[in-house]
This record gives sequence, C-alpha cells and structure tokens, in this order.
Amino acid sequence: MSPLRPSNRPNPSGPRVKNPHQLIAESGADLEGHGLKRTMGLFQLVCFGIGAVVGTGIFVGLSDSVSEAGPAVVLSFVLAAITCVFTAFSFAELGSAIPVSGSSYSFAYATLGERIAFLVGWCLLLEYGVSVSAVAVGWSQYVNELLDSVIGRQLPAALSAGPGDGGVVNLPAVLVILLAATLLVRGVRESAGATAAMAVLKITVLIVFCAIAFTAFRHDNLTPFFAHGAGGVTAGASLAFFSYIGFDAITTAGEEVRNPRRNIPIAIMVCIGLVTLLYCAVALGAIGALGPREVADRPAALSIVVDQVTGSTIGGGVIAFGAVVAIASVVLAVMYGQTRILMSMSRDGLIPRVFERVSPRTSTPVANTWIVAAVFAVPAAFSSLDVVVNLTTIGTLATMVAVNLAVIVLRRRNPEVKGSFRVPVYPLSPLLGVGFCLYLMYGTGWTTWVQFAVFLAVGATVYACYGRSRSRLAAAADEAGR
Repeated sequence: MSPLRPSNRPNPSGPRVKNPHQLIAESGADLEGHGLKRTMGLFQLVCFGIGAVVGTGIFVGLSDSVSEAGPAVVLSFVLAAITCVFTAFSFAELGSAIPVSGSSYSFAYATLGERIAFLVGWCLLLEYGVSVSAVAVGWSQYVNELLDSVIGRQLPAALSAGPGDGGVVNLPAVLVILLAATLLVRGVRESAGATAAMAVLKITVLIVFCAIAFTAFRHDNLTPFFAHGAGGVTAGASLAFFSYIGFDAITTAGEEVRNPRRNIPIAIMVCIGLVTLLYCAVALGAIGALGPREVADRPAALSIVVDQVTGSTIGGGVIAFGAVVAIASVVLAVMYGQTRILMSMSRDGLIPRVFERVSPRTSTPVANTWIVAAVFAVPAAFSSLDVVVNLTTIGTLATMVAVNLAVIVLRRRNPEVKGSFRVPVYPLSPLLGVGFCLYLMYGTGWTTWVQFAVFLAVGATVYACYGRSRSRLAAAADEAGR
C-alpha cells in the first residue's frame, strides 16, 4: 500500500478518519461527481455564492444590527467579514484540495474523525436548513412591502406571519421554499442560471439603493458613532454575521463545478470581498440618510429609506422587488447546499440512503430535495425570524471553528494532499479564524449557548443510536479485518 494513500481503517485507539484520497475517489472529484454533472463555471459559482449570501441578513437583519451597534454597525460588518475572511482561507484550501460536495462535513471527516464530522453535519442543519426557514420568513415581510407599494394592500397578518409575530401561518414563506425545491429538482444548470440572474439583479438593486441614500447623507446622523460602546459593536457583529452565512455553500458544489480545484478558491474570495463592500456601503448609506433610530427595528428598512428620501413609494417598491428576488435566491442556493451535504452524509451511511439517490433523468437528488423542503417549510410557517437567527449563527460559527482546525490537521497528517490555494500566514491565519469565531459565538448570549448545547446533545444521541452502527467506513474496516 502506498504511504501517500493510507487505509481508511480506523485506529482502535483513535477516531474514525476517512482518507482524503478515498473521499476524492468516491465522489469522482476529478471526473464526474457521483451521478452529478459538472455544469457550473466560475461566473456561475461566484453568482451562486452571492446568491447564497445576500438576502435576509442585509435586507431585513440590518435593522437589528443597527439597534445593537448604532452607526458603528459598519465596524460590526467589518468584524464579521474579518471572521469570514480567515475562515474563507481555510475553506478555499480545503475546497481546492478535497473538492467534494460535503463541504465542512467532508473536511471534518477527513481530518477530525467521524463523530466530529457527524456533529458538524448536524450543525450544518442550522446553517443551511434552519436558515432557509429564517430567510423565507424575511421574504414574506418584503412580499407584503411590495404588495403595499404596487396595489396599496398587504396579505392578511393571519396568513403572512407565524404565531410569534401575530399571525397564524406564514404561507408566503412556505411558498418560496416549495418554488425553490421545484427549480432544484429540474436540474443544476437551470438552478445555477436562475441564481446567477437573481444575483446580478440584487447587486444592481443594492447599488441603486446606495446611489439614492447617499444623496440625503448627513454626517450628523453618524454621531455619536459608538453609541452603544465596544459591546454594541460585538453584539452587532454577532447579528451581522448572519448576513454572511452561506458563502461556504460554494464548496458544496465541488462535484458540479468545472475545474473545482481552481474555481472554488477564487469564487470564495471574490464573493466575500464583494459582499463586504456592499454591506458596508448599504449600512453607511441607510444610517447617513435617516439616522440610526429610524433604521433600527424596521424589518423593511431599505424600502423605508428610499421612500423617505425620494418622497414616493415607487422607489421603495423597486427595493422591495429586489429584496423579494434576492431572498428567493438565498432560499434556492442554501437549499441546494443542504441537499448536497445530506447526500454526502448518506453516502457514508450516517443517515438513511434515500438522501443519496440521484435521479438518472435530472441528475439531481429529487427525494432528498423534497424531504428538505417539507421539513423546513414547517418552522418557516410557524416561527419568528428572531427565534432562529442566533441559533443559526452559533451553529455556523461552530462549523467554521472545525474547518479552521481541519486545515491544520490535514497539513500535518496528509501533507501530500494539496490544492491550488494555500492558507497564507499559516498557522496564524486558521488560529485567528478560530479565535474570531469563538469571540462572535460569545456575543450570541448565554440563552443561545444553552439552546446550542441541547441541539448538540440531540445530535450526539442520533449518531450513537444510528450513525455509528451504520457507518460504511466502520463496515469496510470490519470487513477488511476478517
């Protein structure tokens, strides 16, 4: 056996670790991916990343971040971006070295072991699955804003909000999830094309917003800049981080993108850089035009800013339309990422096999997609946006800690596994990534930590009762040992 391709057989005294070479071979990462087709180019991949990121966080969540940080919310976005940049370096290296569809889960399996990998995959249910529900709730809010601008009427509160927001059931939130699922099962080419078109549109809308807002910019609205002190900046960053969730979805396309070893790192860096510039400009323009008090706690803040600056509801209607498109593209991209992660976990035997089945007609995991849509339509219909944002944030940050550690472990255990990108200033960069992630996790508050601990305990129980005994890695090792 070649020393460069160690066996997958677990060490009896250590964790079950899946050989990176085996991961790549199983997924067909350098050929075609496990029944999936390589149809996405670099431009589509960048648009896919932007499609997964720019949505509810900036169109709806900006007001919550401003409530915590005041004008210094710009620094909150920068702090959140710095956290993402360090982790993005790690994602870029791992994504180019191990270009498979499982993203953080697969990276953890190849370095930190099966148990940690399962918990990472479990946390990704928060980042991808639960965030779909949160994003869909934000979409419903802007649908009402758009209807108000166009026809002067809104959907009844009973049918456009969950019980926590004064309604009964949020039907628009359910509708956008079902529409996204319908498009996803048709094929990745159609989904990628739609995501690219929506990404271009929402970037255009945000640029138009900035152009309008800065015409009414007043420096007085930025004072006092640190209205809530350094603690406000940290709390604002923890909320602002939700606006960046999804950039790592780029790595979930590892089996459906052309030349993944080159295109994945480039797409991640371009996505983070462009999104950060947009967010800072939008936050600065909104606060400069109206002031922090007017922006805070206003879910459709961007439309309100444009309405007041222009003195007309037409501009706000355009922004609302852009938000409806933007948030729909996030639902589409994030649901895509969730289905591919579940497919990888199913391929390893840790969850039922139905999630790995790919339709020969559409080359998509059809059953997987509809199950995801059905499960996460329920919290979208009945939950409030505020309920899930912090839990989603802490789960995402936890997976990012694992990814930063995975880079260090991979370089030590498998130095021969290299991609087209290497983390700069190693090992300081991934260690700073861990530090910044833990800092933002601290800012989510103790109640979120308690919820997260319960969530992890449930995940550990599921692994112990199901995944551990059905692991294909363990079964292969047992077979080899006979």
